[in-house]
Amino acid sequence: MSVRKSSRPRRLVLASAALVALASGAIAGAPAALPGPDGGLTVLVAGVDSRAGLTAAELKRYHAGGKGCDCTDVMMLVHVSARNDRVSVVSLPRDSLTAFPAGHVDQRTGKVHGAHPAKLNAAHTEGGPKHTLEAVERMTGTRVDRYLEIDFRRFMDGVDQVDGGVPICTVQPLKDPVTGIDLAPGTRNVKGGEALQYVRSRRDGDMDFGRMRKQQKFVVNMWKTIRAGVLEDPARLWALASTVRGTAETERSLSVTEIFTLAVRLRDLTPDRTEFATVPIRRFNPTITGVGSSVAWDEKRAAEIFAALRAERPLPKAPAKQTSEIPRGLGEYRPAGGASLVCP
Repeated sequence: MSVRKSSRPRRLVLASAALVALASGAIAGAPAALPGPDGGLTVLVAGVDSRAGLTAAELKRYHAGGKGCDCTDVMMLVHVSARNDRVSVVSLPRDSLTAFPAGHVDQRTGKVHGAHPAKLNAAHTEGGPKHTLEAVERMTGTRVDRYLEIDFRRFMDGVDQVDGGVPICTVQPLKDPVTGIDLAPGTRNVKGGEALQYVRSRRDGDMDFGRMRKQQKFVVNMWKTIRAGVLEDPARLWALASTVRGTAETERSLSVTEIFTLAVRLRDLTPDRTEFATVPIRRFNPTITGVGSSVAWDEKRAAEIFAALRAERPLPKAPAKQTSEIPRGLGEYRPAGGASLVCP
């Protein structure tokens, strides 16, 4: 008998015991212990451009070669309402222009930085999770209770733990020589490697704005798939929580127990009780030396969005008049209900 098979009964016993303990509030990390019991729970989910742990064959097959920047290619601010009856997700464009204050230590060089402009995704490159959290809190004016960091390896392995894969869908063909994905119109299920190609692809003419919409769409469809199977099996849920939890450590990192707990708390959350948006963008900025190309938020409208999250309100509706100067409406604020993102 293989180690994999022999370990399953033990995992099932441990995870089942954890579920019982969580339900009874008997161990640390039970629902009442998660931060923000009165004002809900706000989590920053960061997808880090790191190839650590990928094999040479995987790098080649999924077009994931090249040098990772150790930057945050994905940043989603996820707010779970205090009653666990709504989840609001706001994507933060990686190229958002911000400014880092003086005094933080560069994790690569040990240099103490002076104040300087930068793109938001560079916070992780310079100062890791702690610096990322601080940068997001400054830009959004919102306290982040917990942090979850997922790199390429953890993303692929997490998707692979969902039986049958996760459905993705496209109306138009999606062929991207950079990521290697080649999708005909319609719906198909993908496993970890193809899922990574999908969420990394920008080959639809909508640049990072299109990629963020694909990432939101993937989140909805993965959650729907998890609810239909993984949540029914405590051992599988515990294994999935352990996988996506990974090893990134900050004082606010979600623990495996907390991920498990949160999933149980949200077991009745259907896609129609989720909502997604991207921070509204005012314009493309002029190129800045040392920073490159970046985007400027519509600060007034963005402030309204984050104020709604802090006040436990749904995301504001799209305004009658948009203010983005970016062509083709790519920077406009258009919130979407999760049910509208579910693949047929």
